[in-house]
Amino acid sequence: MNAIIGKKIGMTRIFDEKGNIVPVTLILAEDNVVTQIKTKEKDGYEKVQIAAFKNRKISKPLTGHLSKTNIKTRTLKEFSIEGELKTGDKIDLSQFQKGDKVTVSAISKGKGFAGTVKRHHFHLGPKTHGSNNYRQPGSIGSMYPQRVIKGRRMAGHLGYDKVTVKNLKVAEVIIDKKALMLNGAVPGPAKSIVYIWK
Repeated sequence: MNAIIGKKIGMTRIFDEKGNIVPVTLILAEDNVVTQIKTKEKDGYEKVQIAAFKNRKISKPLTGHLSKTNIKTRTLKEFSIEGELKTGDKIDLSQFQKGDKVTVSAISKGKGFAGTVKRHHFHLGPKTHGSNNYRQPGSIGSMYPQRVIKGRRMAGHLGYDKVTVKNLKVAEVIIDKKALMLNGAVPGPAKSIVYIWK
């Protein structure tokens, strides 16, 4: 298996062999259990479903689904099958080595309602000579087609989107503490769930 579900702890720094500072994101990966194997004959595609992190309250349908694995969680994710796995198998960080390149997916930080300058990096208007057009978006179209065109960059909800970062380098793997260090920034706030795969 070349995937795991983790929780972002935060950012710190370590030093490499030459004494250079390396910025890393610390990720905690514990309680990863295989909950279901999807097959082509039964489901139409081949994937493995993994659950991680315990929750106190889960729904009754989910309780029935997870009854074979003896784990209570709401965090489930499907990954491509790598190797022989069966329901109830535990997954740890031994699959990752220092120097591996991984892909990380998570929900980015939500920043609420934002204007065009913050959201789309629009230029500011002139600050002097009595100009009132300082942070306004400006014209949004001509007389035709007499409507706002789809995809027009305007003020609106910023952040809280699914973000995927590719080719992050594994800086360190600490198996006994169930911790993974990734070189660089990972999307999402601290304590958010992240999905990591090779």
